[in-house]
Amino acid sequence: MNTSLVVTVIGADRPGIVSLLSDRAKGFGANWAASRMAVLAGQFAGIVHFEVPAANAQPLADALATLESTGLRIVIARSEARAPPPHRRCVKLDLVGNDHPGIIRDLSTSLADRGVSIEELHTEIVSAAMSADRLFRVHAILAVPDALGDEALKRALEALANEMMVDIALGEPETPA
Repeated sequence: MNTSLVVTVIGADRPGIVSLLSDRAKGFGANWAASRMAVLAGQFAGIVHFEVPAANAQPLADALATLESTGLRIVIARSEARAPPPHRRCVKLDLVGNDHPGIIRDLSTSLADRGVSIEELHTEIVSAAMSADRLFRVHAILAVPDALGDEALKRALEALANEMMVDIALGEPETPA
């Protein structure tokens, strides 16, 4: 039986951080199941999901915690495998609009009020193609309760888009190749 460790790592960016994590994981027979990593404002920020034999979960967590002596901050969440929530479907959401404070707050509140969970979220600020305006972009994968029909979700998000003066598009998430 395997245990899942979800490890969050943050620290000043430098070469070798991923190597440190993968070296520790390999030493305890852990599988690198999934990850998201980026450099934001000069800081390395990463989240890694390790699947590790249950007997090695605590020793791996202890070994990863020693990386704090290298200047990294490490947070580890441990869980046993669980089934995905029933009666939900995945929907892709793309949003773009002029950047202003509160976009994520308004979007996430509207989704939570409808029982929608954000499974993945990627945001960025980019320059508009024909002007110097700053555009805020959101790419998200949502877990939508089956009880909330596509049309009801679309109407709610269209009303929010009009209020926030952004464009929102819904679609099917891409399947990995």
